[in-house]
Amino acid sequence: MSLVSIDNVSFAYTSERQILAGVSTEIAPGATVGLVGESGSGKTTLLRLLLGLTKPQGGTVRFDGQVLDPSNRAFMRDYRRQAQVVFQDPYSSLDPRQKVFSIIAEPLKSLRIAGDHKAMVMAALEAVGLEADSANRYPHQFSGGQRQRIAIARAIVAKPKLLLADEAVSALDLTTKVRVVELLRTLSRDMALLFVSHDIAVVAALCEHIIILEKGVIVEQGKTAEVLANPQHAYTQRLLASVPRLSFKDEEL
Repeated sequence: MSLVSIDNVSFAYTSERQILAGVSTEIAPGATVGLVGESGSGKTTLLRLLLGLTKPQGGTVRFDGQVLDPSNRAFMRDYRRQAQVVFQDPYSSLDPRQKVFSIIAEPLKSLRIAGDHKAMVMAALEAVGLEADSANRYPHQFSGGQRQRIAIARAIVAKPKLLLADEAVSALDLTTKVRVVELLRTLSRDMALLFVSHDIAVVAALCEHIIILEKGVIVEQGKTAEVLANPQHAYTQRLLASVPRLSFKDEEL
């Protein structure tokens, strides 16, 4: 069974503005999937649907076989634990008034997760490569890359099945971007990852599967290496033509 199933999903903000049109795809447990498209392609709207912030106007989104329905409070409470998100801007996504421990522990408290919260926070910090004493500091005392690691620690502390990353490295410099990509690649061994990005080079380095979205329509999807080695759609070809060559360990695009 797929972890996430998106079946013929459509969404429009107005009758004249169709954002998503008949989108269908699946995310298997433990898969790494990149969702690629330029601004206005519908990436953000699809992410909002996956977060349960809004409902599709056509089609269905299912998680573990159940329809993702924002009005179903019991289901959504469990879903919030199973699906977590990392946002684009590590500067605005962290509360500057709280210490790192409180920031990372927040999902444990709000979702009423039982257990030793201190141990869970320390384990999350270790998983993202931050020292234990980071827990007693404030966000402004960290670099941009470290702040994004804190945001990732907050997202994984409840051990979700699905991590949604929304342009999670686009605000970082190149060196930091490479390090965070390598971190996400390591963490994805324990959960499924949907990496939403306009940067096809980063997706090529991180994701085993790729979805190309243009104007609300999936124009290509499949194994990343196969799609990028032999792109069939003109839009994918244009995206590839505009990509600078970046190295991520032994991989290069």
